[in-house]
Amino acid sequence: MHKTGTATAPLHGGHCPPWLFEHMRQLSGAMIEAIIVEYGTQEVLRRFSDPVWFQAFGSVLGFDWHSSGLTTVVLGAFKEAWAARAKDFGLFVAGGKGKASRKTPEEIDTMGSRYALALDSVQLTQASRLAAKVDSGLVQDGYSLYHHVFLFDKDGHWAVVQQGMNEDNHLARRYHWLSSAVVDFTVTPHQGIVGQPEGHVLDLTARQNLPIHQTSLELVARPQDTLLTLRKLKDNEDGTRDLSMPRYHMVPAPAYFNKILHQIYEADPKDYSQLVALPGVGASTLRALAMVSEVVHGTPLTFKDPVRYSFAHGGKDGTPFPVHRPDYEATIASLETALQRARLGEMDRMKALKRLSSIAAS
Repeated sequence: MHKTGTATAPLHGGHCPPWLFEHMRQLSGAMIEAIIVEYGTQEVLRRFSDPVWFQAFGSVLGFDWHSSGLTTVVLGAFKEAWAARAKDFGLFVAGGKGKASRKTPEEIDTMGSRYALALDSVQLTQASRLAAKVDSGLVQDGYSLYHHVFLFDKDGHWAVVQQGMNEDNHLARRYHWLSSAVVDFTVTPHQGIVGQPEGHVLDLTARQNLPIHQTSLELVARPQDTLLTLRKLKDNEDGTRDLSMPRYHMVPAPAYFNKILHQIYEADPKDYSQLVALPGVGASTLRALAMVSEVVHGTPLTFKDPVRYSFAHGGKDGTPFPVHRPDYEATIASLETALQRARLGEMDRMKALKRLSSIAAS
């Protein structure tokens, strides 16, 4: 499985006007139907997994691009629009914001039964849960997930769009996933991370942190009765080492830590993915195991945000940065094909294309 990217946007509140939501619902359904007719369901999943395309999609639908709400409103409108089309086109949408995100497994099972789909709903549910676990527990970037949408087709291909918030810096970060090849969820699943880099991020999917996976499994292979003292050693250029004690404490309480370690021992996970998937194993437990592994086995941790390049199109006023026209024009080219095929009235189609043309000319 490949993770294709991440987007970061300001965290905005408020509500979408009903008239705009209705227009977004109608246009989003028509556009995705057009893409399926032209390219098939796998292409739709690929596009949803592309953070740049998704941002352009939301902009064409008329939502404020510079807002965390683009994710929740666009996917909410599309999910409503697609409910009546799902069976005919073999594409299905589960999950949503808040409580709706926790109903994703139930919705996957329901759709599989309702439409008599010849696919493994248990495997899809596991993919949904693992994607959320990785972005909340393994990529510890300070963003708490509150939105999770799982899209899948009748052949079992899937995509995930999920979003987390950081209340300290008032930003939201969106994560995109795509099933394409069998790759370990816990080992470098990111093809491209897009966002604003954070200062101190523990990415346990990074290849530099792979030794931590094996040593963490070794630690939980026997009962744990005490919480080891955790420390972070820094190597200096002259060969000396400094002990750095951070202000924050991302380690669970000893009583809880010992309890969860006993539960892990009883479950006997065979690999790191199984360990991560266990109920009750969250970010603090995985971080504590990683730090204990660092001390006991000498496996150093790498703290680096997996963001690889800054997001996306920018704005004509230079906020947050000037528009990068080649990127924008490539996105527009892919969308124009879908818009030309959409079954819309002439005026609606002209208005959508006019919006695209004005963006390209600015």
